[in-house]
Amino acid sequence: MTQQSQRKIYSVTEITNIIKQTLETQIQELWLTGEISNYKTYSSGHSFFSLKDENSQINAIMWNQQVKLIRFRPEDGLKVIVFGRISVYAKRGEYRIIVDYIEPAGKGALQLAFEQLKQKLSSEGLFDESKKKPIPLLLKKVGIVTSEDGAALHDILTILQQEDLEILIYPARVQGDEAKYDISQAIEYLNEHYKDLDVLLVGRGGGSLEDLWPFNEEIVARAIFSSKIPVISCVGHEVDYTISDFVSDMRAPTPTAAAEFVARRRRELREGLQDMVKRLRNHLNYISSNLTQRMNNILNSRVFTRPFSLIEEKLQEVDDVFLQIINSVKHLAEMKSYDLKILDEKLKALSPLNILSRGYSIVWKLPENVIIKDAEDLSIKDKLKIRLHKGEVLSEVKETKKYEKRD
Repeated sequence: MTQQSQRKIYSVTEITNIIKQTLETQIQELWLTGEISNYKTYSSGHSFFSLKDENSQINAIMWNQQVKLIRFRPEDGLKVIVFGRISVYAKRGEYRIIVDYIEPAGKGALQLAFEQLKQKLSSEGLFDESKKKPIPLLLKKVGIVTSEDGAALHDILTILQQEDLEILIYPARVQGDEAKYDISQAIEYLNEHYKDLDVLLVGRGGGSLEDLWPFNEEIVARAIFSSKIPVISCVGHEVDYTISDFVSDMRAPTPTAAAEFVARRRRELREGLQDMVKRLRNHLNYISSNLTQRMNNILNSRVFTRPFSLIEEKLQEVDDVFLQIINSVKHLAEMKSYDLKILDEKLKALSPLNILSRGYSIVWKLPENVIIKDAEDLSIKDKLKIRLHKGEVLSEVKETKKYEKRD
């Protein structure tokens, strides 16, 4: 063991500073890969997290200026590659990495950011078909949000200026970090000050993923979703898909296709109206011709050409019917008269008066006026009334005789 005078004793600060100087000078900038753990962003904008693998971990910090440049959303469990420098925090005796750049491992930052935002907005219902506004059938006033120097505007105007349309152009940057603000503000401004617009074309020509990125920004997506005016997204080429395409009311594969849709919609409406007018005119001509024919038939009918002959025929028909009625009544009367004659003969055959005509008479006892059927009912000097076939006789009983009944 060395003598105490030969020992070098360091203070905590001294050894910490030595370690700090050694690490920060010998290990300067480096690339590091690991899995994010305990990621947190504070109100200051700085982000603190750990990077770990199977056996170790290291703390990391990313200042707010670098955080603002991140395209995707760092989260726990995500494997990343970072670029930075080793630093020692002397007060705690901790070493850590100051991160200047971060990207997902195995997948581009922009692609991951696209997928994360797409999933987020989809879960909020911004892509739901039920929330998309229909494009009006009659398009009269069209708004365009794009760069005033780009080929997209030239292609759109070449087509739309052939139609009878009112076109409103709102110039906006469509590339770069500030473009998202231009595009979203343009959509909001047109909604506020030009509410009579029938549709908005929002887009640009083709380019790389980075060139088209403003149309993948959340602020632009929410401006499109909140628009009261229907929005047609027309970004890049047919193979290019952006968040704006999913959230808009309609996606056109290119700016030219969007303009052709608007023009075609007007042509189809115009041709449809012309066809409708033609069919209506033909139908009216048919109705007119049919009514004219019917009117001619009526005017040429006997009612108009010989009106009195028809009346005479009807009067003749009335006379015929009246004669038929008279004949029927006459025939009925004859039948009833014959029936009455038969009945009369039957009555006469049964009438007592008819019996008197054959020499019989009817005797009444007076004053009782009782018909006498038996001589024993009479007394001498009884007064009698005798009814003959013709006339009556008053008599007095002088004598009565009784006759025996014959078997």
